[in-house]
Amino acid sequence: MSHITTDTINKSEASIENRSVHRPSIFITGGSGYIGTRLIRRLLVKNYHVIALVRKGSEHKIPTGAEVIVGNPFDAKTFTASIPAHSIFIQLLGVSHPSPKKAHLFKEIDLKSVKASAEAASKAAVSKFIYVSVAMAPSNLMKTYQEVRKQGEEFCLQQKFNCTFLRPWYVLGPGHWWPILLFPFYGLAELVPSWRRKARDKALVTINQMLRTLIKAVEEEPLACTIFEIKDIRMR
Repeated sequence: MSHITTDTINKSEASIENRSVHRPSIFITGGSGYIGTRLIRRLLVKNYHVIALVRKGSEHKIPTGAEVIVGNPFDAKTFTASIPAHSIFIQLLGVSHPSPKKAHLFKEIDLKSVKASAEAASKAAVSKFIYVSVAMAPSNLMKTYQEVRKQGEEFCLQQKFNCTFLRPWYVLGPGHWWPILLFPFYGLAELVPSWRRKARDKALVTINQMLRTLIKAVEEEPLACTIFEIKDIRMR
């Protein structure tokens, strides 16, 4: 006779509960990147059906368990049909390690890809479009990048679907640790009233804070426009 323990019953009940909870499908661009791979793993643990759009040759970069769709992220026609109705679209694709030297790529990659994604998402009637944008406090150094991301936000809003924008400045994590050298400056800025606001407007966030905020954005009820500024991301 098999021995059934309380722990076994609890695990069985939790499994049934997980299967019974309706979770929308997640369609994601940039799933092979710094944030994307980590986010996909967390979504899979939560039993979401994740569909990742990749260019040919990058299929192996997507975590096991996600459905992979090969298409051109700059051409909506190549992936619109693969987006389930009422799904959640997450736009992560963009220039890696953005810097002033890459200004010419922002319109060619960041803006072009978000426009294609927004067009496709609109036609697919998604329930929500989540876009990782950037902090909008004025910056001469990254002005072009901010302008492009702002145009991306505005284009999304024109599509008349529910939008969620995350606006970090820099995300600390593996391979992205150099800004910790600025910690003394941030500490000093907190002590100088005239510097404090500028420092907080460009405060650093961690990869875990970003991931927790993205999960919250996925799980929240859709609204016409939700914005997570740096202070909101740092609360996670």
